[in-house]
Amino acid sequence: MTTGVVAIGRNEGERLRACLVSARRDCAAVVYVDSGSTDGSTDLAKSLGVHAVDLDLSKPFTAARARNEGFSALMQIDPNLQAVQFVDGDCEIVPGWIAKAQAALDSHPKAAVICGRRRERFPNASIFNKLCDLEWDTPLGVANSCGGDALIRVAAFQEVGGYNPAVIAGEEPEMCVRLRDKGWTIHRIAAEMTLHDAAMTRFGQWWKRNVRAGHAYAQGNALHGEPPERFRERELRSIQTWAVLPILTTVIAIGVIAAVAPPWCALGLLPLLLYPLLAVKVARKRMSGGTSVFDALLYGISVTVGKFPQWLGVRRFHSASRSGERIGIIEYKGARS
Repeated sequence: MTTGVVAIGRNEGERLRACLVSARRDCAAVVYVDSGSTDGSTDLAKSLGVHAVDLDLSKPFTAARARNEGFSALMQIDPNLQAVQFVDGDCEIVPGWIAKAQAALDSHPKAAVICGRRRERFPNASIFNKLCDLEWDTPLGVANSCGGDALIRVAAFQEVGGYNPAVIAGEEPEMCVRLRDKGWTIHRIAAEMTLHDAAMTRFGQWWKRNVRAGHAYAQGNALHGEPPERFRERELRSIQTWAVLPILTTVIAIGVIAAVAPPWCALGLLPLLLYPLLAVKVARKRMSGGTSVFDALLYGISVTVGKFPQWLGVRRFHSASRSGERIGIIEYKGARS
């Protein structure tokens, strides 16, 4: 099986060098798609023998559009490619991954996507990096979706028309819905795939990343929310419930108690205890999969608090949809040299 690589990025600095060197190590055909970098990323790619594409920024930019244009350029370089490894410019492909993924694709004729373990390069640099590393640790076997790093069968990609360029976040799960609708499958295998550098050191970055996730859930549901898929319905229901209901119940309870028994107003705060209970529930589930107590509790707290910025992302999508406003990409990290 012949494979090429499409990498996308914006101001990734030395992260991009590591990404492209790892891609060139395993594949002859490599395309880098740049989205308006100001750090010389395109020149760096060319110096490494990589075909570089600069996106026309007069058109709305999305990662989905960048990947599609990279795929088109790759097919022009080698139209006989059978698989494409998509990778983000802040990731390095682990040695041996592509060979393992190709073997898995060969052994599953209906597999459209093979993905493995993405790990954070510096998980202990911040709790936010640690949370990303925990997020990447997903179950093995047949899956519903993949992330930005994945080996994809060319025939399957072409059948569904690639990524939806209008999706500003969560474009991979959205495409996987269409792949599964065509009878293709997505597989996660027990193999190291990529090293990712989240570079998240501030709470504001974590918050914005969750706003983006909420937007992705809402947009995905708008596209595929009808039966039988009901895409992202469960996530949206959870966000709406946890971001609003306990607080609303608390306000009502305090108002009622203040009217009938003012000394007992503090009892109105009891609904807020639902939040730590949710965090513990999520943590217990992670611990059952082997995650340490500390990491599981950290993850549970993140999932719980994350409902609030996700709710903002959902509202942002629906507000923009009603007004006809087009929202640009939601970036959560800056460049690193």
